[in-house]
Amino acid sequence: MKTRRTRQTAKRSGFTLMEVLLVLAILGVIMAMVVPQLLGQQKKANIQAAQGSIKGLENALDLYAVDHEGLYPSTQEGVMVLISSNGNDAGWKGPYLKNTMEMPLDPWKNPIQYANPGQHNQDKPDIWSWGPDKVDGTEDDISNWQRRL
Repeated sequence: MKTRRTRQTAKRSGFTLMEVLLVLAILGVIMAMVVPQLLGQQKKANIQAAQGSIKGLENALDLYAVDHEGLYPSTQEGVMVLISSNGNDAGWKGPYLKNTMEMPLDPWKNPIQYANPGQHNQDKPDIWSWGPDKVDGTEDDISNWQRRL
């Protein structure tokens, strides 16, 4: 008689396979809806960060030009002259870029590109990032000659 009572009063514990599969299916549907939206937001944020870095570099170059009679550093000098003087530059009053000791990087960890004289800007240097695809000259490049919204 004891075994009969034990079986009748025993409580069910754990989940059935069907319940576990149902929960996994629901989680899969939720992830399929949420993850693409989050990835899209990250891409937008990276593009905006690259635009901000280019604008900041542009401002630092403008300050440099004020101290150097309107001249920007050449492509060979690059933006490193914004960080430290090359030693024979009497007009240098920098550093023009603070809190950095190396070439600025875009959000995809590539160096921001610089060219002076620029091919796209007549009165100032070209500054650009290769963008998310990390390839120069493609549609997703971010630059100071084209503005994105």
